[in-house]
Amino acid sequence: MHVLVFGKTGQVATELQALAAPDLTITALPRAVADLEDPAACAALIAETDADAVINAAAYTAVDAAEEDEARATVINGTTPGAMAKAAAERALPFLHISTDYVFDGQGTRAFTPDDALAPLNAYGRSKLAGEEAIRAAGGPHAILRTSWVFSTHGANFVKTMLRLSETRDTLNVVADQIGGPTPADAIATALITMARAMIQGKTGGTYHFAGRPPTSWADFARETFAQAGRAVDVQGIPTSQYPTPARRPLNSRLDCSTLEAEFGIPQPDWTAGLARVIKAMGI
Repeated sequence: MHVLVFGKTGQVATELQALAAPDLTITALPRAVADLEDPAACAALIAETDADAVINAAAYTAVDAAEEDEARATVINGTTPGAMAKAAAERALPFLHISTDYVFDGQGTRAFTPDDALAPLNAYGRSKLAGEEAIRAAGGPHAILRTSWVFSTHGANFVKTMLRLSETRDTLNVVADQIGGPTPADAIATALITMARAMIQGKTGGTYHFAGRPPTSWADFARETFAQAGRAVDVQGIPTSQYPTPARRPLNSRLDCSTLEAEFGIPQPDWTAGLARVIKAMGI
């Protein structure tokens, strides 16, 4: 199987490349080759590929910056994925795309299902929702995989930030009233490849959720990170109101992942086990 991946240095794109094997060729496109602000150019790359499936693992992910840069975020996260999906549809290539829990309003305490109403709270969420809508409108075989709180040894993420801060701090204030599922990037990559293989064989796609279990808070995520890393840091849980950000964050990011397991046999990953892999890989 040959998979064309948009993205090269991001967390999931990096993990996808690590899965390359004799029976799996991964062609990962950096932004210098695939300009995400040029929808037509990205579509042309799909029109020319000899890949069996396409995965879009690239995105505008600066949540707070998007509040002042929504037009650009919407091109990268909305218009361009739509153009990619249309180009893939014209060739009947499965198109897989990573989306986010931020398409929901974060109300309540139950886990959101793929069919729940969408009401993003911020510009980033609106840009990702625009991408979802454009992909569905393209009409080709597609899978939208919503995930949350992604972490790995690569790029910028919560785990790496906490470990960096722990080098100079023995007490940290961390938000405790936002609840979600930390998700290992390597698990996302493996899930996408499993889905791509099935879709190449004719499996119908759709919209799915994939997030780590069990649900936790950012504060407890930090505590587990320090416990596994052997760092003596006192985490003080604070409400979101005490940590204001330009973009509103959802309080409830729980995702119901049962549809993905039922249709593709992919269970929710244990995020604590994923965290152990990351910390070991970082040599801590």
